[in-house]
Parts: sequence; C-alpha cells; structure tokens
Amino acid sequence: MERSKQERRTRKRIGIMFLLLLLMMVAGIMGGAVKVSLHDFWNLFAGNEITAAGRIILYIRLPRMIGAVIAGMGLSVAGAIIQTILNNPLAGPNIIGVNSGAGFAVVLCSALLPKAYQILPFAAFGGAFLTVMFVYYLGKKTGASQMTLILAGVAIGSLLNGATDALYTFQEESLLASTSFRIGGLSGINTSVLTYAGAVVIISLILVLLFHNELEVLSLGEETARTLGLSVSAYRFLFLALAAALSGAAVSFAGLLGFVGLIIPHIARMLVGEESKYFISASAILGALFLLVCDYIARTWFAPYELPVGIILSFVGAPFFVWLLFHRRKRRQNA
Repeated sequence: MERSKQERRTRKRIGIMFLLLLLMMVAGIMGGAVKVSLHDFWNLFAGNEITAAGRIILYIRLPRMIGAVIAGMGLSVAGAIIQTILNNPLAGPNIIGVNSGAGFAVVLCSALLPKAYQILPFAAFGGAFLTVMFVYYLGKKTGASQMTLILAGVAIGSLLNGATDALYTFQEESLLASTSFRIGGLSGINTSVLTYAGAVVIISLILVLLFHNELEVLSLGEETARTLGLSVSAYRFLFLALAAALSGAAVSFAGLLGFVGLIIPHIARMLVGEESKYFISASAILGALFLLVCDYIARTWFAPYELPVGIILSFVGAPFFVWLLFHRRKRRQNA
C-alpha cells in the first residue's frame, strides 16, 4: 500500500515536470530579443500566410527549442547512466572526459569532411564511447577508487581538449563557429543536424527505458548483479555505449556543454528516488527543462546581446559541483 502511494506521488511529480517542460517550450519559442505573440504562433500552425514573426519562429526559435530539448535529454540521461554504472555521483559526461572525446571527434571530422554534417553525431558517438571505455578500463585495471577514476577522466579530458585546440590551430579556417562550439551554444542550429542527432537520442532513450530493469540491477553493484544472474559485462557495455551515443549526439550540434549530466541526475534522484524507470524519465524531462531555462536566460536577460548557453551552465554548474563535494564530505563525517 505504501509503495503504491509512493509510485502515485512519483508519477504525479513526473507529470508536473512534463507540464513545466511544455510551458517552457512555448516560452522558449516566444521569448527573445524580438518578441512574438501567441497570435503569431497560432497563425504559423493554422496554415495562414507566414509573417516575419512566423519566419523567426519557424527558422530560428523552433529549431533552437528542439535542439535544447534534445541536448538536455541526451546529456542528462548520459550522466544518469554513467553515475549508475560507475557507482559514482561525481561522474558526468563533462567531468570524466566523455564530452571532450565527443568534441575532439566532431572537430576532427569537421576538419577532414567539412560538409558531412550528417555523420557528426556518429563521429561524436565514437569519440565519446572510446573515451568512456578507456576511463573505465583504467579504473578496473588499476583498482582505482571512485575519486581516482574521476581524476583519470579529468586528465584524459584535458588531453583531448589539448588535441582539439591543436586541431583548431592548424585547421582554423575549415572549422565553423569554433569559439561557440568550445563554450557550448544553441545558436544557428539547423534542422539537418537535428534530424540525425535527434534520431540517435530518441532511439537511445527508448533502449535505456526498455532495459531499465537491468540498469536497476547494475546499480546494486557488480557482485550483487552477478549473483542475480545478470551478464554484467554485456549490459555494462550496452549502457556505456548508450551513454556515449546520448552525449555524443548532443555535443555534435550543441558543443561542449558542461554540468548538465552532473546536476540533473542529482535533482532527479532527490525528486523521484533511485528506481531506474522513474529516475531516467525524470532525468530526461528535467534535463530538457533545465537547458531550455538556461537558454532562455542567455537570450533574454542580456538583450539585445546574447550569451552562449554554456556560460550560463558554467555559472550554475561550478557552484553546484563545489556544494556536492562538501555535501559528500559531510555525509562521510556523519556516517
């Protein structure tokens, strides 16, 4: 009976999150340096003649809103998976170098094939996957602690960032929007890039939710999972591949956005608990909502100027990370 009440409460919270996401999607389309009204919004989808405001919605605001949703979902669920698999709440795509691996692959692909936008999500997946597997391999082989695993990821991320900077130095003329990519931003997104990245994120999310029971078992620890008959190596490989696909798809068009995959899983965990199907769903919704809010702030608070959303994320994420370190220390002292 108590569990049934808890599930209803959790589902109600997820429903409220989803409603807030829908409202923020509308606000994201309407808000900006140029204001558009609900009437403009309605005219666009009612089949009436497209006005100047309609063109702003259709070609600028709508792709940007969809991009924020896709990137927010991808990065937050990738963070949730990585924290679960590595059993480390300090892990995240940007912290352990996964975003850096995806970013390096995107920059390398852009330098070699500057017009092949459709393969960027897959190049980013390859870079992210190789990075996360290498970090995990280092941790397993050295018998490293959770904190050492984080430090190894930071070191690998720094190495990859250096390699990315080297590519920029030698191929600057062939790399588009290099500064905004490194900071992370959602301006200038086009639907051709979103189509491929969105397909990767949606398919990966569906697979994660289909295998939520296996993720739940993995969260109990490797020894317990083996005792329960789960093929730990196979499912760990699957989930790390899905995390790489989610993170890589987001990085391929939004750049090196930080902290989404670290912050959002913690908030989702506090709101809906550890049960995987609710935890993953809440992470996806909150990730999209969080990035939409940050992008709205970046576009409206400093109008007529616009900040890259990556700057807003850094101002929010860095203090959160420091708080998390102190919070974990306090918990250890009280244990």
